[in-house]
Amino acid sequence: MNFEELNVIPPLLKALVKQDFNNPTEIQEKVIPLAIKWKDILWCAQTGSGKTLAFALPILNNLYNKRLEKWLVEWKIKRKIQALIIAPTRELAIQIWEDFKPFCTNVNLKSTVIFGWVNDFHQKKAIEKWVDILIATPGRLEDLISQWVIKLSYVEILCLDEADRMLNMWFLPDIKKIMKRVPKERQTFFFSATMPKDTRTLASTLLHCAEEITVHKVASTTTNINQQVFHIKASHRRHLLQYLVKKSEFSSILVFVRTKDDTEFILDYVKSSWVKADNIHRNRSQNARQRSLKALKDGEIKVLVATDIASRWLDINDLSCIINYNIPSEPDDYIHRIWRTARAGKKWIAISFCIDKEKEYLEKVEKLMWKKIEINPDEKYRDEIIPKWKILGYTNFDEWFKKSKKSRKSDWRKWFYGTKK
Repeated sequence: MNFEELNVIPPLLKALVKQDFNNPTEIQEKVIPLAIKWKDILWCAQTGSGKTLAFALPILNNLYNKRLEKWLVEWKIKRKIQALIIAPTRELAIQIWEDFKPFCTNVNLKSTVIFGWVNDFHQKKAIEKWVDILIATPGRLEDLISQWVIKLSYVEILCLDEADRMLNMWFLPDIKKIMKRVPKERQTFFFSATMPKDTRTLASTLLHCAEEITVHKVASTTTNINQQVFHIKASHRRHLLQYLVKKSEFSSILVFVRTKDDTEFILDYVKSSWVKADNIHRNRSQNARQRSLKALKDGEIKVLVATDIASRWLDINDLSCIINYNIPSEPDDYIHRIWRTARAGKKWIAISFCIDKEKEYLEKVEKLMWKKIEINPDEKYRDEIIPKWKILGYTNFDEWFKKSKKSRKSDWRKWFYGTKK
């Protein structure tokens, strides 16, 4: 099946050709024909399945056809917000906006994005001029509504992306306020990677006679990802990471860690290996995050170290490897991390480091996926972990220790990776 068979209008077909989109994904095949008929849709699908295009094409298609039905004069006098897309994070909102831009040009529709933690001057100017499609985070959207900058009384299409994430981030009060300002007669798209009880309850209040679509098993992982795990000691992880980032077959690597301090620590260690790297965490400015992401996409750096803030919005073509420096405590976070690879049907690798403390987390992940993660057989990395006594030419640890004139033998043994040679 191709996009023409899905009844996509010719201007959008031309844009699809320019963007090298030849065949629709499974979710696009199911969603687009229904959405073009102005039906409400509740769908559950994994990240990376093509869901942004699945709602972008129907929105543009429907607004274009709607405009043709109206008098051209009316559109020239006033162009209000016709479609509203709400995303939980600024990074995801920017990503959606970038996906919309190439298609908006072909149908003469204008889109813009608003998000918090930046000056709102330019955002206000863009909205006051005119905008057809608004992509927004809940906090900034509610803020500009309260300032009477944004009016939602003309919205005909509403889309909630990553709804489960918005509930986890305590955006429900903002969402409820926004819903009161949107017309009841509208088309609604509701996307969620997972469908827990509270998410489904929210969906039931927003949708009317919705078509429910599920693509693949919820929390399933794509078969294009080669998942591997190293069972190692905590003190060996840095050396294993150093070994992996130096491998030539990995051209771009995304390393997930647990905390902001971990990103700084790991970044320094990677840089000490003469590998170009940068990091992303919540305390970095929006411009700094975008520069780091662009550097990875353009090949200016090889490694990007990130917290879970990046696990749901990064969309990097040709990302060759994901490394989980820590196994996340929530199995859903693991799923979202590894879906950064194998997007658009490509085959890549996701590697996890598992220490003794995190074995229970690994078991939860395997239980959720209904599969065992393959144990990596590569033992070459152990050659990279060379104890200091070998470097100094001693035959064993005890010989080095006696000559080192250190009194606290047990502490030094622990310092040497917790092993007794």
